[in-house]
Amino acid sequence: MRAPRGVELVDVVRSGVVESVHRGSMVLLDPDGGTRLALGVPEEPCFTRSANKPIQAVGMVRAGLDLAGADLALVAASHSGEPIHVDRVRALLAARGLDEQFLACPAALPLHEPTRDALLADGGTPARVIMSCSGKHTGMLLTCLANGWPVTGYTDPGHPLQRALRVATEELTGELVAAVGVDGCGAPVFGYSLIGLARAFARLVTAGPGTPPRRVADAMRAHPELVGGTGRETTVLMRAVPGLLLKDGAEGVHAGALPDGSAFALKVDDGASRAGPPLVAAALRLLGVPAGAVAEFAEAPVLGGGRPVGSVRIGAVLRSLP
Repeated sequence: MRAPRGVELVDVVRSGVVESVHRGSMVLLDPDGGTRLALGVPEEPCFTRSANKPIQAVGMVRAGLDLAGADLALVAASHSGEPIHVDRVRALLAARGLDEQFLACPAALPLHEPTRDALLADGGTPARVIMSCSGKHTGMLLTCLANGWPVTGYTDPGHPLQRALRVATEELTGELVAAVGVDGCGAPVFGYSLIGLARAFARLVTAGPGTPPRRVADAMRAHPELVGGTGRETTVLMRAVPGLLLKDGAEGVHAGALPDGSAFALKVDDGASRAGPPLVAAALRLLGVPAGAVAEFAEAPVLGGGRPVGSVRIGAVLRSLP
């Protein structure tokens, strides 16, 4: 597996001049699974990072994780470390007689800046329970308890939990995992194509009611504030677009699906987070979402001297599409 070689998808414009571009790959799928649009190399495997969390959550539910609603949404989240996230993680652990020291994810500060500032002002320090992946790790621990599996070493790729999550990933993506790495949170990260990622998201939203894939999709869509956090595009857009399932991941990965099964997945080659929102907005618009619903993220300002002097916007390739 090697780094993808995408096309120019996003321009960074300053004072009327394109000063840099972000390359990447994108795929859009029709409700029948056919490819509506393919840019770059969406067929090549990449690490899908936290965009894989909903798929991992399905694997946990299949393996006996007995959570629903807000708690299940948190298992699939990359949360911002706000009190609504951290308090719920602590409650889930405490209900099973665990504390945050059982979590294998590293200690971190909140992603939400006001929460981080308040924590530091009160003398707080980084903690594992605050880390954006603590909900996923809590789900992993509870799945181990449900099966009598060891709660130590649960991030090892050979652990029964991780073998089960790999099976779920391969089934939902329709692909064999091309590579296994270590994610930022310490858990295994699987490599497969953007086409497989989009296919998996489509399968989550079109699965029958009450099935594990649909349970995860419904939980996330019902509780978008837990999947991301205040001001995050995943949260804002799932609130704005009826039935949208959306998840971001590190290194410029995003994936989403609409209730009819149309879906998209994308990756920015250089991992730049600023390139993601306009690409997500463009993908949703191309899938038929009204432009007004995604307008907040269609462009981001570039500042000079504290005032807007340009923007981060989709490039010519995407602008040329109807």
